[in-house]
Parts: sequence; structure tokens; C-alpha cells
Amino acid sequence: MAVKDALGKYTKVSLIKRIVVGLVIGVILALTVPMGTGAFFEGLDAFITLLGNIFVSALKAVAPILVFFLVISALANAKTSGSMKMVVVLYIVSTLVAAIVAVIATSIFPIDITLVVDPDVEQSSPEGVGDVLTTLVMNIVTNPVTSLMNANFLGILAWAIMLGIALRAASQNVKDVFSAVSDAVSKVVRWVIELAPFGILGLVYTSVSTNGLEIFVEYGQLILLLVGCMFFIALVTNPLLVFACTKKNPYPLVLRCLKDSGITAFFTRSSAANIPVNMELCRKLGLDKDNYSVSIPLGATINMAGAAVTITVMSMAAAHTLGISIDPVTAVILSVLAAVSACGASGVAGGSLLLIPLACSLFGIDADISMQVVAIGFIIGVIQDSCETALNSSSDVLFTATAEYRDQIKAGNEVRMGKDAAKEAAAE
Repeated sequence: MAVKDALGKYTKVSLIKRIVVGLVIGVILALTVPMGTGAFFEGLDAFITLLGNIFVSALKAVAPILVFFLVISALANAKTSGSMKMVVVLYIVSTLVAAIVAVIATSIFPIDITLVVDPDVEQSSPEGVGDVLTTLVMNIVTNPVTSLMNANFLGILAWAIMLGIALRAASQNVKDVFSAVSDAVSKVVRWVIELAPFGILGLVYTSVSTNGLEIFVEYGQLILLLVGCMFFIALVTNPLLVFACTKKNPYPLVLRCLKDSGITAFFTRSSAANIPVNMELCRKLGLDKDNYSVSIPLGATINMAGAAVTITVMSMAAAHTLGISIDPVTAVILSVLAAVSACGASGVAGGSLLLIPLACSLFGIDADISMQVVAIGFIIGVIQDSCETALNSSSDVLFTATAEYRDQIKAGNEVRMGKDAAKEAAAE
């Protein structure tokens, strides 16, 4: 009972607070008991380092299965009506644009990250677009069992998409089985994520012991690049998409969505938990309930601009660190891959981070190295994940309203962007 009570108290504390505590303890231990000192008792540094290695290994083990069943379940159970086509188009276009913005930003502001590279594993740059496409195609047609065993994420994604589409014609009972398996895998991932504070303690200890406090300058640069991309998407590219559809000033609606939905999502760090908030905001905006009752939950699944930014920036940083040159066409392929991957990142804490190896595999980056990038993502996730969720969730309402306003404008009706239509209707 004592163990159960202790676990209950542990899980009741916010994950973000636990991660901060783990990060701080890791820094303190690295400064007071650095690796190789043998202080306190022999093997202390090895034990602390082992915590980080276990966490990274657990992520490496669960990521292939997660991607496989998440994508199958999402495609098999996806439901969209004809009236939702514009919303879906906006979701997909915004996610793709976000990935392209991240590619451009990372090319302009390249960042090196500290990675432990096995000298026996060769990391070579693709010789050209043909080399990239050949690798892409050959990985896609790899046996699915082999893909799962070797963490070939391109093959996993391809087979998951094909099986997901094929299962759309299956009975609901069959679809429910895959949904249940997907939920079970997601629960296992959540269990692994619960251990993140201990893993981050070990990873930070190792990084600071090896590189000193300068490592946080590197993490700060990475956070600035990620958050900068997300702000650009929220305040520039998304408003441009809204304007292209409505031909009206988009900022009243954009700012309303960020204020009423984005701020809440920033602190909850869960698109799913923010669904009731988004539904209430849609009601206040006077939107059609038949539309937003479908589009908001759907957006929490496939509208993943923030995840696309994270996947792209982190994989590009890994490629730059390893000296892998990326030509423009390869960057476009990465953007599409990141956008598709991001659509499967919903509903799981750290879901976008666990899909980084999928993008890294495009450049032939070894799975062990890509998992180190995932671990860095968890270290900076205190800020990254909050901003990512705020962008994803607020744009669910933004594009739902945009699609409806577009139809109203075409019908010749007056539209008041971002105004509280429900309150005004009640007053009248």
C-alpha cells in the first residue's frame, strides 16, 4: 500500500513540474558529483547515466509500435462529411505550410546539437534527390515485420496507411479492435512518459558533466527557433490562410482564438483536454453545432501544425549536426513527411517527439542517434510542448470558423470576424 500511495502522490504532481525537478537535480548532481569522480560510492555516476539510457531505450522500443497502430486506427475510424471538406483542407494545408516554414527557418538559422555518435556507424549524406527517393521507396516496400523489428519508420508508416485505408471497409467490430490496441499502446507510452523526470535527470547529468552548463545555451537556441516558428505560423501564415478564404481582416478572429483557446491549451498541454473549451468558443462565435461537433475533435487528431514544426526542426538540427547536406527537393519531401507524421501525433503525450525518428530516417540517420534527439526534445518540452499544443488547439477553432464564414460570405451574409455572435443574438 505504501508503494501504491507513493505512486499515486507522484502521478498527481504535474508532469511538467516533475520534469523541472528532474532537470534541476540533474544539473546539481553534474556540478557536485561529475562523471568519473567516484564520490559518495563507486558507480554513482554510472547509475545516474543508466537512468537516461533506460528512458531512451524505452522510447526506442515503443515508438515503432506506436506509429503503426496509431495511424491504422486513425485512418480506419476517420469520418468526414462533405460539409467538412474545407475544414479538412485547411487543417492539412496549414500543417504542410508549418513544416515548410520550419525547413526554411532551420536552413536560415542552423543549430548544432550535442549527440553521441558511434564511430562504427557511418552517417553519410544522400548524394542527391535520386538517392533520397531510392531510399524512400526501398524503405516503403520493406516487409512490415522487418520494418517493425528494425525501426524502419518509413516502412511502418507506409504499411500502416495501406492497412488503415483497407480497414475502412471492415466491420465496426474490427475497427474497434484496432482502436483498443491503439489505446493500449498509447497507455504504455504514457507509462514510459511518467518516467521522463528520471530519464531527463540522467540525460541532463550526462550532458552537463560532459559539456558543462554551455549545453543550456544550445537548448535555448533550439527553443527560440521552435517557438519562433510557431509564433510566425500563428500570427502570419494562419492569418494569410484565413484572409485567402474570407477576404476580411483575419486578426480579430486569430487573436480571439489565441486568447480563449490557446492560453488554456498552453497550460493543459493537451488538445484532447481542450476540446470542451474549443466547443464552447465555437458556440460563442455562433457557429453551426453540427459542423463544429465534428471538426473540433477531428482537428485534435489531424490539425498538427505545431507537431510538424517540432518534427521538422529537430530532424533538420540532427542532420546539420551530422554534416548531412539537404537540398531543396529533399527539404520539400521532409515537409510532406513531417505533415503526414504530425497527423498521427495526437492523443499521446510527447507524440510529436516520438515521430522524429521517422523524419530522421529520410536522411539515413541511425535510430540510436534519432532517439537522442527525442530525448533532447523531452528536456526542452517544458516550453516546446505547451507552445505546440496552444498552436494546434487554437487553430482548430480558427479554421472551423473560417470554413463557415467563407460559406456565409458566399451566401451574401454579413460576417463579424471573431465577435461573440451568441451573446449578440441573445441581446437582440
